[in-house]
Formats: sequence, C-alpha cells, structure tokens
Amino acid sequence: MIILAFVYIFLGFVLLMFVNLGLLRKKKDKVKDVDDKSSQEPVLMTSGPAQHPFTSQTRTPADAISDTGVQDFNTLQILIVLMLGAFVSILNQTLDNVAIPHMMLDFNVSASTIQWIVTGYMLVNGVLIPITAYLMESVGSRKLVFVAMISFTLGSLVCAISPTFPVFMTGRIIQGIGAGILMPLLTNVFLAIFPPHQRGKALGTMGIVMVFAPAIGPTLGGWVVQTYSWRLLFSALVPIGALDLFLAVIWMKDVLKLTFPRFDVWGAVFSTIGLGSLLYGVSEAGNKGWGSMEVILFLTVGIFAILLFIRREFTVDSPMLNLRVYKYRAFTLTIIINAVVTTVMYAAMMLLPIYLQNIRGFTPLQSGFLLLPGALLMGIMGPIAGAVFDLIGLRVLAVVGMTITAIATWEFTKLTNATMYDNILLLYTIRSLGVSLIMMPLMTAGLNELPRHLNSHGTAMFNTMRQVSGSLGTAILVTIMSTRTTIHFATYSSTITSLNPSILVQLNNFISHLGLSPQTGRILGLQEIYGLVSEQATIQGINDSFIVATVLAIIGLIPALFIRKAVASKSDPA
Repeated sequence: MIILAFVYIFLGFVLLMFVNLGLLRKKKDKVKDVDDKSSQEPVLMTSGPAQHPFTSQTRTPADAISDTGVQDFNTLQILIVLMLGAFVSILNQTLDNVAIPHMMLDFNVSASTIQWIVTGYMLVNGVLIPITAYLMESVGSRKLVFVAMISFTLGSLVCAISPTFPVFMTGRIIQGIGAGILMPLLTNVFLAIFPPHQRGKALGTMGIVMVFAPAIGPTLGGWVVQTYSWRLLFSALVPIGALDLFLAVIWMKDVLKLTFPRFDVWGAVFSTIGLGSLLYGVSEAGNKGWGSMEVILFLTVGIFAILLFIRREFTVDSPMLNLRVYKYRAFTLTIIINAVVTTVMYAAMMLLPIYLQNIRGFTPLQSGFLLLPGALLMGIMGPIAGAVFDLIGLRVLAVVGMTITAIATWEFTKLTNATMYDNILLLYTIRSLGVSLIMMPLMTAGLNELPRHLNSHGTAMFNTMRQVSGSLGTAILVTIMSTRTTIHFATYSSTITSLNPSILVQLNNFISHLGLSPQTGRILGLQEIYGLVSEQATIQGINDSFIVATVLAIIGLIPALFIRKAVASKSDPA
C-alpha cells in the first residue's frame, strides 16, 4: 500500500507539473508588443519560443532557431527531460537524511564525518555550477544532459554497492557532478522560455520540483531504511536515471546558443581549492577542534584561494563567474537572504533525524513522516508565492517569511528528551511555511534586477551560493553540535562524579534487588547514568546549533527590510 501511495504521489506531481506549464503558456500577454519583443529574448538564444502557444505539440518556429543549427524542437519534451533529472537529483539530496544514523553505524563514523554525505554532495554541486555556465555556451545542452545523467546514474550505482565510506563518498562525488550540471541548465531554459512578467509563476512551477522531491524524500527514505536497507535508496535511482537518459536521447536538443567563451582555468582551480579547503577545515573542526593545526591550515588555504578567485574574476576578460552582478543592489540583497535561508533549511534536515532517531528512538519512517507535511506545504506554496510575488513584489514576502522562519527556528532550541512528536511536526511545518514564502521569489527578484546579458551569470551565482551556503552552513552547524556536545558531556560528567554519589548508591540498591551483585550493579548503574548524560549532552548540542541558526535567520531578516517594494526586469542597453 505504501509503495502504491508513493506511485500515486509521483503521478500526481507529474500531472501537476503539466497543468502548471500548460496554464502558464496559455496565459495571454498583457504587455505591449514592443515590450514583448525586448523582454522575450532568451538568455542564451537568438530568439525564443516564449511568444508562441505552449502545448505538447509546440515546435520552435523558424524564427527561433538557435545558432547551434537545430531546426526545431519540442519545448515541453525538453522541460520534461530537465525537470525529471532535477527531480531525482534533488530527491537524492534528501532521500538519505533519515538513513544517516544507520550509515553512521554501518560505516562506523562520527556525526562530523557522516555529514560529508550532505555537504560533500552540495560542495561538488557548488563547484560545478559556475563551470556549467561555461559548458552551456561551449558544449551544448544535449551533450550536457547526457553527461549529467550518466554521471548521476553511475554515482548512484557506486553508492549502492560501496563497501567502505571512502568508496561511498566517491559515488556521491560522481552523483554531485551530474546534479551540478542539471539545475543551472534547467533554470536557464526557463529564463529563455518565459518573459520577466511571467517568471514568478514560472519559477514557482519549477519550485515544485525543488520542494516536492524533499517532500517525499524523508518519508520514502524512512520506509525503505526501516523495511529494507539504505542501499536501496541509491540502487532505486539507477533505473530512473536510465529512463531520463533514454528520454534525453530521443527528445533533447541543443536549444541554447553556443558562444564558445574562453575557459577560466585559474578561476576554476582557485574556486575548487578554496571551497574544498574551507569545507574540509570546518568539517574536521568537529573531530579535531578549531585549534588543530590541520584545521587552521585548511581554513587559511581556503580563505586565501577564495580571495585569489575573487581578484581573478574581477580582472580576467572572460570570468568563469561574473562577480559584477553584485553591483545590482536588489540582486545582492536576495543572494544574502538566499544563503541564510538555505543554511537554516538544510541544517534542520540534518540535525532533526539525529535527534529523532539517535536520542528519541523514533524509526526512520517516523522521522520521515515528521518532515513530510512541511515539505508538501512548500510544494503547494511554491506557485502561490510566485503568483503573489508577481503582484506585490518581494519585500513583504521576504519580511514575513524570514520572521516566521526565525521564530520557528528559535522554538527548536528548546528540545528535550520529552518533547512531543506532534509539537516538533507542527514547528517544522510552520517553519517550512516561512521558507516557502521566500525561496523561489528570491531567485525571481534577483534575476529580474539583472540585464539580460548577465542572466546566465546570475543564475550560476544563485545556484552556486545556494549549494555552497548549504554545504558550509550544514558543516558549521554540525561541527557546533559536536563541539558543544563534547563540552556539555564533560560538564555533566564532572557534576555527577563529584556531587551525586547518592544516585549511584540508589542505583546499586535497585539493581541488587534484581539479584545482581553490588559490583555488577555499580557497573550497570554507571553505564546507565553516562548513557543518560551522553543523551542530554547531545540534545543540548543540537539546541546550541539551533540557537546559531536562529541568529542567522534574524540576520537574514535585516536585508529583507531594505528590499524595494517591487523589482522590475532590466533591459540591456541598446
């Protein structure tokens, strides 16, 4: 029955995607013809299909042929290929969250190490996204989809059969390469198809993919882990990836204009070394401490490489990532808020399964069901928030959304070993409502601020910052949890040893009544007490991480107050 339910959910998602796309293309233009001509030029095409009816039979007319030589293509088929690929890549990002405690046991690794499953995958995404901007203009969308789906499918297979954690992480990196290509490619195609005044609802529809996958991910993952094995989470992705690859072979065309820019080799080197070193240093701080020479070395190298990357991108003729997009005020504000929201969102998805399963003893399926209502709400609110943005702009949505997110995150700082399951579910759902109000409108507002010739760089920047902030933010908050847990454990242990000998006596007497010797009773009593101490220390460590997340959410509220009421799309100078 559960499998059948998820089949119906998936089919409902596909139907909803088709309905939304069809409605978007049937909507009549309300702007003047002269505005249509200027606004509907695609980001990377000579002319675009946005001004033509959009149905399953839509073919690109002769006046919309790109410089790649393609005579015509079916827009809907291309979007299906890209959205299905994006769906499974995002699903994979959240599918294994509830399996993290089981992986910790199977691979015998700590929380600081296991978080590389999430942060390593996101970091590879972040490094690949700006490089993908170059690849889209040099290789073509058809070949990129082939590479992405082959990489993602192969990586899933490696993860499924991995005997050790290093082999598993190799598979995650291969997966991340594919996912890092798909998302910016999908976004650029959407920007090419839809004019600025329709992008709020259009990107809201794309947001269905971005939040529907996390909606079913934790619940489906929990059921699989509880019923079968976490390895099935990855082996099941192989046939889906193969299906999308098959659809790409028969449907995908090169729809983006090829300009063949020069590849910024040093920019790619500096960004990869910088981001990789920073993430490794932050992650290892949880195991080795912030004062470790290894941690300090990697953090220093990372910061230095990032500074070199910034200098390089401002001086080179063909930058890998054009940082001049930051001179546009609204874009910069939305990037800051986007980084904060992503950090806060992914941190909770990492911390809550540890609390629910390792501390409270809930099953993976119960953990998944707790996250399901909030994720479904985000899927429902995506198009709605996009439509509201088209009417009133970003500022109200951003202020209300960040306020709700900050308040709900603060409530997670009060977790105990007796917090009711229903209360956690309600808080997570309310928190998801706040995130859903701002997630997709942020990208729409930021990209509408940019001239069209910078849209591809703006898209790359948004996706890069989302992945980097998610990976670094998760690593930092998990490191804080591990560090604070160690401190709390030491504090509680010293208190018990020095001040509460009566507790040990009472436990010894109690266990002796069970027919055990006093010596055995004392040993078992100590084990019981230190088990409770470890549990309480971990809860306090998680609470401390949520305190930091709350502060970040409040910081994100500040730039939201300075956003203009509405952000209009810019046009390139004549």
